[in-house]
Parts: sequence; structure tokens; C-alpha cells
Amino acid sequence: MPKRDTEIEAIDEQLTEAEVPTVGEQLRTAREKTKLSLDDIAAQTRIPRRHLESIENAEWDELPAPTYTIGFAKSYASAVGLDRVEIGDQLRAEMGGQRFTANTMESFEPADPRRTMPKSLVLGMIAAVIVLIALMSWLNQRSLQQPDEPMNTAAEGPAAETSAQPQAAAPSAPAQGPVVLTATAPVWFQVSEKGGASLFSGTLQPGQTYAVPATATAPMLKTGKPEALRINVGNAVAPPVGPPATTVNVSLLPASLLHQADAAPAAARPAPQATTPAPPPKPRVGRPRVEQPAPAPAAPPPAETTPATSNTGE
Repeated sequence: MPKRDTEIEAIDEQLTEAEVPTVGEQLRTAREKTKLSLDDIAAQTRIPRRHLESIENAEWDELPAPTYTIGFAKSYASAVGLDRVEIGDQLRAEMGGQRFTANTMESFEPADPRRTMPKSLVLGMIAAVIVLIALMSWLNQRSLQQPDEPMNTAAEGPAAETSAQPQAAAPSAPAQGPVVLTATAPVWFQVSEKGGASLFSGTLQPGQTYAVPATATAPMLKTGKPEALRINVGNAVAPPVGPPATTVNVSLLPASLLHQADAAPAAARPAPQATTPAPPPKPRVGRPRVEQPAPAPAAPPPAETTPATSNTGE
């Protein structure tokens, strides 16, 4: 009886094992239900088609090492909607530690060779990189060689400009700064806008100053004693705005005051010319007086004495 019971149990185990489908059958059935081909699974999982066929047909000798095979099966199961953990455990049990002598030296193929980059494209990219490097090196050499001659002309140009700029800027430099009137003697004056309101009207004592407002657009100075005022434009001193003891009405703009400084020598030149001719007439008038013989007209007294003696002789 015990022997008969063990035989019945062995038969039951064989029936249960026969009823459970293999991993390859489960994967094939799930793939057919999803209406996918082996090419679709290979494109999705990047597993070569021949490995997928070997898994479905349980051809273990055509597959790589068990670790890679179980990984292929798990990826296959995920693609068709099966539990990857159960598939991996069942495949490990089916393989049972079997050794694969046929493909012990086979290298692992991570992807389908048909999905690799074409050789022509790779060669084209390499050629493009070589051409780009050659072009960049040529441009670099050209940029290093060209500036040799232009550097001389460029050095001369800025030098000429920098030497000319201070000469052009020199005349305009004094025209900057506030206009300040300083009294050197008691003086009355009035500052007003040209044709407008008065800005200042009064008398300053010696040493007192008045600064023309910076907001004044066309300030005018009116005074009858211009010699008692010293006018500063910034750090420059403007020339007198008129002759002494003369009523003047002049502009207080910096440009106008400094323009008078330029015009002052020209206006002063006629004065020496007028005074230099004046002295010569004085010597001319004095010369005849020196040349006139004063004693000569006084000669008649001797002439009168001669007749007198003749009269006495008679």
C-alpha cells in the first residue's frame, strides 16, 4: 500500500507539471493576444529576435548566460503585460541551474544590429568634424597674421586723433563753470534776463561776490563802473567788460565773456597806434621854436645907437 501511494503522488505531480505552461508558452500566448510580432517586441525591448525565439521555444543552448536570459524574459514579460517577477522565478526554476555549453563564449548583444547607426553616417560625421577642425585652425592662423600691418596704421590714427583732440578742446575748456562777479570797489550793478525780469540789483562792497544763477538763459550786466568788477568764468578771469566810468550793458554768458577776451587784444591794438603818432607832432612843433634866433630880432638897439652917435657928432 505505501508503494502504491507514492506512485499515485508521482503521477499527480507529472499531471500538474504537464498542465502548467512554460515561460516561453506564456510569453508567446500573451504576445499573440496583444497582436504583437517578434519584431515589435525586439524593437520595444532592444533584444535580438533570435533570443526571443529561443526563449519561446525553450532553447536554452542558444541563449547567453542565465543572468542575461532571465533579464531578457523579464523585459519580454513587461512588454506583453505579464508579471516580470513571476516569469523570472519560473524561468529560473525551469532552467534548474542548467549549464549552457554551446554559448559559453558568446558575447552579449545589447541591441538589435538593425537599430545601430549606419557606417556611412558615422563616417560622414567623422569627416565633418575633421573639416570643421581644419577650418577653425585656418581661421585662427589668418586672424593672427592679418593684424600685423593694420596695427601700424591703427596706432598712427589714434595718436593723431589724441594729439588733435586736446588742441580742439583747449579753447572750449575755459567756457565752463559758473560766472561770479567780485567787487574790487563799491559798485552798483544790475543783472537781469535779456528782455526779462531782474535777477539782482544793488551795490556790492569790496570783496563781496555775486554768482549768476545757473538757470539764467541770457543774463545781462548793467553798470556804470565796470572797472570795479572782476568777473570769473570758472577758474578763468574775464577781461574788463568796458572802459572805466562808462555805462555798459553786456552779456554774462561764459562764451560771450571769453569771446571778449579773444577780441580784447584786437580792440586794444588801435589805441597804441593812435598814441604813437601823437608824440611825433610835438617834436615837430618844438623844433621851429628852437631854431628861431631869438637875439636876431633884438638887433635894432645897436642900429639905433649908430644914428644917435651921428646926431651927436653933428
